[in-house]
Amino acid sequence: MSTAETSDLARERTALPPLGSGPFRRRLHAVALIATLGGLLFGYDTGVINGALEPMKTDLGLTAFTEGVVTSSLLFAAAVGAMIGGRLADRIGRRRTIVMLAVLFLIGALTCVVAPGFGIMVLGRVVLGLAVGSASTVVPVYLAELAPYEIRGSLAGRNELMIVIGQLAAFVINAIIGNVWGEHDGVWRIMLAVAALPAICLLVGMTRVPESPRWLISQGRPDEAYEVLATIRSQQRARAEVDMVTELAEMEKNRVHGSWSALRDSRWVRRIILVGIGLGVAQQLTGINSIMYYGQSVLKDAGFASNAALIANIAPGIIAVVGSATALWLAQRMNRRTTLLIGYSLTTVCHFLIGFASILLPPGNPARPYVILTLVVLFVGSMQTFLNVATWVLLSEIFPLQIRGLAIGISVFCLWMTNAFLGLFFPTLVNAMGITGTFFMFGVVGIFALVFVYTQAPETRGRTLEEVEDDVTTGAIYTHHLRAKSDA
Repeated sequence: MSTAETSDLARERTALPPLGSGPFRRRLHAVALIATLGGLLFGYDTGVINGALEPMKTDLGLTAFTEGVVTSSLLFAAAVGAMIGGRLADRIGRRRTIVMLAVLFLIGALTCVVAPGFGIMVLGRVVLGLAVGSASTVVPVYLAELAPYEIRGSLAGRNELMIVIGQLAAFVINAIIGNVWGEHDGVWRIMLAVAALPAICLLVGMTRVPESPRWLISQGRPDEAYEVLATIRSQQRARAEVDMVTELAEMEKNRVHGSWSALRDSRWVRRIILVGIGLGVAQQLTGINSIMYYGQSVLKDAGFASNAALIANIAPGIIAVVGSATALWLAQRMNRRTTLLIGYSLTTVCHFLIGFASILLPPGNPARPYVILTLVVLFVGSMQTFLNVATWVLLSEIFPLQIRGLAIGISVFCLWMTNAFLGLFFPTLVNAMGITGTFFMFGVVGIFALVFVYTQAPETRGRTLEEVEDDVTTGAIYTHHLRAKSDA
């Protein structure tokens, strides 16, 4: 696309009618709330293992390795689900894919609840993993494609807020059930059963929301796209957006194909996918999900008693929700790159501080558990405020429409594989290296992540998805990236 055509897109964006207010705004937020129940399930199903694992180990006779397998089976399946979900969403639509995921969430939760032994438990976790991985790709894309560009960051970021609300709900429910009925056999089954409720709500809710208008346009159905947008925009704004998206879709039709051939044919597409992979992997190598899955174990290693660790584990969950809510506010006010750079700086410092604290305060020191808990809370707060929302929003924004599902699927596949290997080996890692070595390792990785973000991450705030897409497919995004680097 020529520079003149690129300028035309920018002019069209600035000429769009204002968002305005009315029932359509409430409809948009209601649709987003229903879709993000997928994020709530993502959070609950990944966080519930944190408290359920201890009683489950006794009932199912799990070893240190099979404990890792139960945890990581969901994560490896999520990597596969990310790839399948992205491709499926490109083929049959975002809404229908999320409806199918709600069914998987329900089947997986019930399978885990009735599991008589290790094998069935792993099977149930695999089914849940397929749903979690698919939801992690499809829901952010669905939200980004529904959102007007002015509030896209905060709307798309709501999925991450719902994920941490789901994790916090898991921690609170685990603490209540564990302390009230902890002496009863099979208490972990009650913890796992709670996930069936939001799965049913998601299934019912998604049958009542519209398809992504941008996906409809990519399928040559602009009239249906207008009908959808007219329910969540003013009529003038809906018509203008449909015209703008349709225009770019026609121009991009011969440039980006919705298949693996796009990776072969365009070096710019290959590069942006590598950037997406890097963003996903770097996020996981902070170790955030190891804290979310094994937080109780880390706090017990720090010196808390078992029940106290279960309660103390709520603190990182609370700060995660506060941080994510703050991140939605920041998404409209701070550049994505700046947010990521601040986040990786803070989390890296926290990693080193946790490592030093575990050296300076040896086991038995009464201050040790509280100092480490404080630093873990600061780490989680930094992560949720500056990294998680910004990473997922960027992943939902940077890929061309024709391959958006495939591209985010590849990136999130790599994210989940990193997550899975950490989930599988984290207990072994802590046993071998202790808290000190483990967090020092995360700190060193954080330095590399900072370098990657500074040199590679593009800036997307304040621009329509169509402008971002045009710059990606022509390579101009990296010119903007260089400007953003100089401004950071």
